[in-house]
Formats: sequence, structure tokens, C-alpha cells
Amino acid sequence: MRLSLASAVATFSAAILLYPLFRGGAWFWASLGAVLAVMVASLLSGRLALPAWAAPIVGVAALWLYLTAAFTASKAWVLVIPTKGSVVALAKLLVSGWTDIQRFAAPVPANSGIALLTAGGVGLIAILVDLFATRLRRAALAGLPMLALATVPATILPDPISWPAFILAALGFTSLLIADGRERVTHWGRAVLVRRTRAATNPNPHETADTRGLRLSGKRIGFAAIVLAVLLGAMMPAMEPVSFFTFGVGGKGKGQGNSISISNPIASLRGQLELPDRREVLSYTNSDDRPRYLRIYALDTFDGEQFGMSEPKGTPENKTENGPLPAPPGLSPSVKTQNVITRIKISDEVSKLSFLPLPYPAHQIRVDGDWRADVGTLMVFSTRDEAAGLDYDVSTAEPQVTPDLLESLAQPSPGADQRYLKLPDSFPMEIRVLAQKVTEGTHNNYEAAVKLQEFFSKTGNFTYSLRTQGSGNSALKDFLLHSRAGYCEQFAASMAVLARAVGIPARVAIGYTGGTKAGDRWTVGTNDSHSWPELYFEGVGWLPFEPTPTGSLGQGSARVPAYTQPPPRSTGRSTTPTPGATTSGDDTPLNPANRRNPRELDREDGLFLGGGLPKDTSMPLISKAGIGAGILLLLLLVPAVVRLGTRSRRIRALGWKVSQPADALTAKVVDHEPSVAAAWAELDDVLFDYGMARQASETPRALARRLTEQYEFDSASAAAIAAIASAVERVLFARDPGTIDPLRKDLRKVRRALAATVPRGRRIRAVLFPPSTLRRMRRVGEGLLDGFDRLENIRLRRRSA
Repeated sequence: MRLSLASAVATFSAAILLYPLFRGGAWFWASLGAVLAVMVASLLSGRLALPAWAAPIVGVAALWLYLTAAFTASKAWVLVIPTKGSVVALAKLLVSGWTDIQRFAAPVPANSGIALLTAGGVGLIAILVDLFATRLRRAALAGLPMLALATVPATILPDPISWPAFILAALGFTSLLIADGRERVTHWGRAVLVRRTRAATNPNPHETADTRGLRLSGKRIGFAAIVLAVLLGAMMPAMEPVSFFTFGVGGKGKGQGNSISISNPIASLRGQLELPDRREVLSYTNSDDRPRYLRIYALDTFDGEQFGMSEPKGTPENKTENGPLPAPPGLSPSVKTQNVITRIKISDEVSKLSFLPLPYPAHQIRVDGDWRADVGTLMVFSTRDEAAGLDYDVSTAEPQVTPDLLESLAQPSPGADQRYLKLPDSFPMEIRVLAQKVTEGTHNNYEAAVKLQEFFSKTGNFTYSLRTQGSGNSALKDFLLHSRAGYCEQFAASMAVLARAVGIPARVAIGYTGGTKAGDRWTVGTNDSHSWPELYFEGVGWLPFEPTPTGSLGQGSARVPAYTQPPPRSTGRSTTPTPGATTSGDDTPLNPANRRNPRELDREDGLFLGGGLPKDTSMPLISKAGIGAGILLLLLLVPAVVRLGTRSRRIRALGWKVSQPADALTAKVVDHEPSVAAAWAELDDVLFDYGMARQASETPRALARRLTEQYEFDSASAAAIAAIASAVERVLFARDPGTIDPLRKDLRKVRRALAATVPRGRRIRAVLFPPSTLRRMRRVGEGLLDGFDRLENIRLRRRSA
């Protein structure tokens, strides 16, 4: 009974490690029920004294009954007994759960299918643990199926396993080992305790055995493993998680699991703009030596008070190391693009930045670490790494747009996400009226967008000032209708709101302007922090606009996009592209159905889109694997190196002469072994390595005689082993050992004679994995474990009066 209970506790303690994978507690209670059902089956099997092979069958039957009652009771007979209908329903739930767990990002919703899949898996693990611990009496092996529960979150999640959950699971396994130790001791009779207690000296033979002092194997293994795992795990470098399922990065919460905690971008922006001194944030160079806005965040939600950002999600296939990023939303392949390579260096002083500043739209990024792209916004973020000190390359494929092209696009934008048009029900009517008034007379979204930008930068009499607060309804009304003074946040948010009010999808970007030129690099400082609106046009995607006043009267390094400055109507439409831009080739509206994913083009052509990053010159995977194999080989050769060092030290000592009794006394000095002690220790290790270990009762003379007779030494080898034995006896027992010649040659003859009697495989093992050194290493480990036993003797004693 004790082992059945301990097995259940250990299994469920390990199952708690799964908590970061799920939202809600349905999986928890379902798994607990499965473990209890297996425990009841184990108790029943023990009560009926069933054979070991029958216990798992009873456990599977009990688990099946439980799952039927918990998930398909309505189709079962008497709510418990499986029927054809309940079996079919369970199968459908399993398929549904497997599909959902492949589709959702962790933490996944614990619906019925996922809860069934989890409970069934935990129940099967419980059956295996009970089989090993209770039936086969191999409690240590029960840790293997429990380890499977730990490997699931370890391989799926990028974050390490929570150390409190790990300790709880480890304590559950330790309790199983302790229970197994106590169970074994109860069959021996009275326990011999490490410390003396009254119970130990009680002469009553009818008392049950007191096993409190013999729980040593469980404590030694368990506590040592917990301490070493926590300490070594904290010191080991982080490794790349291997995802066996298509879980992505997502979920809710802040700073837990795969969630990413996002600081308030608006507050950070205002704080940087108000810093008294300029501090460099980053610098960059690019292939066309032109400044570009570097976006960090894309704020897509507006609640009436301020713009916010939906939590980004990035699946494993959208890691930057996997090649090109997802295609920019809304960009048609028929639009010509300009390909630019930008190399960005982030300052080491930047802190707590988990998003990369990037020109939009990024096509490919080469950066160290686990960085992923959000599909909808192309923000690149990490849940594990920070941007401080990074040096990375970015390839962008910028659409070359002209006023004529933008005027020819389909109206409205059918492919835009409706969240980019959403305004709260409490949105002030005065602002809606203002938006309609400003865009009155325009014929398309492009003309309306240009009118809105000109309203803020030219015709609306707005001024740039940092002495304003917030972007809520009241502040927004005051900014647009009364004060008309603010900084980039108010300008960007207000234009985005007015754009939504007239039906143009809009969001707010936060990042940095292109900065200023310093030598051959562009430098970006804290005073270059900026916010600007991005508007969506079907066919070219998201384009930045600049409503904030620029130059000396506004944001100094802000720049107005060339495509927002159309030529006067009187000159007719111009087909001359803006600097660095080309036309699409025709003036017909672009059909979104004709788009092609750039990733597909890459696969077909075998090349990245023009302007892709240069060929990666980093170390190839086979080289990394070779280095890893080399490190593993070096670790395996540690015993051989230790043995070689010990042998070399002893051989150096073999040249000494022992001529005075004082020399013999130094045999106990470890750092300066005399000739005799070194020869005897080396002979002892050679014998152990070759499987000829010296018997504990053998004297040196008896050992020499046995080896000579058993292995038929020749006369020279027999004389050598006799000389070593004689020297050892003289040092140990003679008052004056006299002069003892160096024993190096004698030891060499004996070692060669012994090596000639063993197979080649044994000799190779003695060199690569010497048992004598492994024995010493094992003794060191046992000594560490013995430290836990000494805790048994700790007692708080009351001082006598």
C-alpha cells in the first residue's frame, strides 16, 4: 500500500511540470483523477496478490473506466461501463485534442479533447511508474517514465522549467525512493540505526521495525540529485529548445511561460524625448546610404483613451534563423520593390528591449538569439533575449510607390483587418465631423490621407510641444479642437484616429527616426524617439505618414515621405517616380488575388528576393556538431587524463632512493610519495585496471607469490615483483629498511608481464576508462552523499542549568 500511494504522489508531482502548457485547470483535475484511478487499481492488485504482469492490465482497465466516466458518461452504460458509443466518442475526442494541440500556441486552452489527451497520457505514465516501483521493485527505474513528463515542456517551451515545480517533482520522486527503502527494511527485522535511540535499544521483540534511520538510499540519491540538478542547471548555458510540435509563442499574461511582458511604449517614448542629454541608442549603415525610420512597436488597438498593442505571436517557422520573414500584409508581387541591406548596432546601454528596431518591411534578418516575427505586423521580438549590444543585418524589400500608383489602388481596402478600423462607441462625434470636414472633396483613400497629413503639418495651425499629456478622449478633443499643441504621440494617434473615422485602416508605429549622419554611419539617439501613423492601402500594404512638424519647429530628424507630396494638379499626373522609387508598370488597380507569397518565390527560384542578405559565413551545422562531439569526447577522456597524471607523478617518484627510516615515514605524505609508496600504489591500480585486484587479506609477499604462479611470470618479472614486495615489507615493518634502489624498472617489468596476460580490449579499457580512477571518482561521490547522512546526527541540545 505504501508503494502504491508513493507512486501516485510521485507521478502527480511530476505532472505538475505540465502547467505552463495549458490555460485553465481542466487538465489538472482530469490528470488527478487518472492518477487516483491507477492508484486504486494498484491497491486492488496488491490486495488480490495478482502477478506483476496482470497489474498493468488492471491499471489500464481502471483508467479506461475513469476516462469513460469523466468524458463520455452520457454514452456509457451506468455512466461508467464503456459501450460502442462511448469508445467512438473517446476516439473523436482524442483526435480533436491532438488536432488542437498541434494548432494552438502554448499555453493551449484545456478543452475536453486536450484534457482527455493529457489525462490519458498522465494515467499511462502512472501505470508505468506503479509497475516499476510496486510490482518489479525497481523504484529508481520509475524515474524514467516520470522524466517523460518533464521533457514535454522542456522541448516545447523556450523558457526553462520553473525551479519550484522541478523541486516539487523531485521531492515526489525522492519520497518514492524513501518509501521503497522503508519497504525493503521492514522485511529485515529490527533496523540498525545510524544514531542510537531508545527505540533502538528497546528489547521488546514484538515491536515493528523502526526504519527511520534507514531511509538513507532514498535521501542520498534524491537530495543529492535535487541539489546538483538545481545548481548545475543554473550554471549551464541556455540551449535551443527543440519543438516536436508546432507550438508557437503566444498566450496571455506577463512574463510567464511564452508570454512577453511589454512596457508602455508611449511612456517610454515621452521619457526619452524629455531626457536633457542625447544618448546614442543605435547606429546603422545601409546599402544606399539613406536614413530610414526604424520601427519597434506597431499599436493596433484603440480603446478611446490610448493606442495599445495586441500581444505578438510567432511560430517556430517564423524564427529569423529560418530564412525570409512572412510576406508583408497587402503587398502585391506586381509592385516593384527596392532591396536594401541595413546593418544595425544596438548600444550596450539599452535595457529591457525585447523588440528589434527595424526598417519596414523587413524581408530577412540575420541575428543571434531566438527572435521571431509577428505575422500581422512583422515586429520581431524575443521571449528570452534582449536587444542590447546586438549587431544584426536586415534585408528590406521596400515598395516603390508613387502618387499615381496610390491613386489607382482599389477602394476601399478589402484585405485590411477590421481591427484597424475599429473605434469605440463613445468616440466623440465632434472628431468624426472634423475628419469628414478635413477630407471633404477627396476622391480616394490616398487623397484623404494626404489631406489629413497636411492638416496637421500645414493647414491646421498645429505646433510641436512636449508640454501636453495623454491621448484619451478629453486630451484628444483638446488637441484637435482647441490647443493644437503636442508632440509626436498626439500627432500620430490623432491622424490614425481621423483616418479610421473616414474608413482608412490605420495604426500607430513607435520607434526612431533615421537619425543624423556621423562619418560613415547614421546615429540614432534618445531624442530621435518618434511615433508616426501607418496607413493601409491594398496592393502596397502599410505606408508611413508624417503629420508631426519637422525641422527646427518640430521633430528635428523627422522626414515627410516623398509619395505624400503629389505634384500640383495643373501640371497633370506625373509618371516620374519619387527618388529611389519606380512605378508598378501599369495604372490598373492591383488584384489581391494575384499576390504570391515571397517565400514561394524563394523556393521556386532557389534564391532570396533580390537584395537578400549575403551568404551566411557563420559556422555550419556540421562544424558545430563536430565541436560538440569533440567536447563530449574530452569529457569522456577525463578519467584517462586523471589516470595519466597520477601515473606520471608516481613514475617521477620512483627514481627516489629510500635509505633512512625518515624516508619511510614520508610514505603518508600525499604530495611527495617516496619510491616504495608510489610503486605499491601504482601496482595496486594496475591490478585493478586489469581485473586482478589485490585481495584484502594478502600480504605483499603473498601477492607476489600468487601473481608469479597464477600468470607464470618469467624469471625477470618474478624477480621484479619480489623486489617490490620485499621493499614494501621492509618499509612497513623494518626498524631500519636500509637502502632501497629505485623501483621504476621493476614496476615496468611487472606491468608488461601483467598486460601480456589480458585481452587487448581489457588493455584499451584500462587506458581510456581506467577502473581505478573511476573507483576514486565514485568514492568522492559517495563521500558527498555521506554528508547528507550526517544530518541525522544534528540535534538541538538544551543547555544544562
